[in-house]
Amino acid sequence: MDFTLDSMAAFLTEMAVHMPMAEHNALAAAAQVVETEAKAEIGHYQGAAGPFAAWAPLKPETIAQKANGDTPLLETGEMRDSIGTVIQEHEAYVGSDDDKAVWQELGTSRGIPPRSFLGGAAARKSGEVRDIIGREMHAALVKAEAPQFANGARQVIDIP
Repeated sequence: MDFTLDSMAAFLTEMAVHMPMAEHNALAAAAQVVETEAKAEIGHYQGAAGPFAAWAPLKPETIAQKANGDTPLLETGEMRDSIGTVIQEHEAYVGSDDDKAVWQELGTSRGIPPRSFLGGAAARKSGEVRDIIGREMHAALVKAEAPQFANGARQVIDIP
């Protein structure tokens, strides 16, 4: 397979144009999936996911104090509503700026057991995240114009 220098340069230029936006779109879509899952977990017991243990049941005295009863991590919805996403150049972060979120995610020395809603959500959605990133990057590669062989024919790569 012989490519001309011009056709290869054109192909690589097209990729350079499409790939950064594809990466941003992939990260944003994948992070949104994890954010949505993390928010949905609040108020409902979660099983083990990846390295994250299943949530311990609330103590009866805790349930008695809660306005909503046996709804782990949910009282006012403030912590759930604090979950958000930040997209940077090559990274996406899903997290919360609420101190209580850290205490709940990791547990405390004062007896709060870890109830991972961020890490657990990421673990549960890892397959979907992988698929989203793969689709976005593949779409960007397909958008880049295929290089021509020295005889003028175009190389076509069809990836299902």
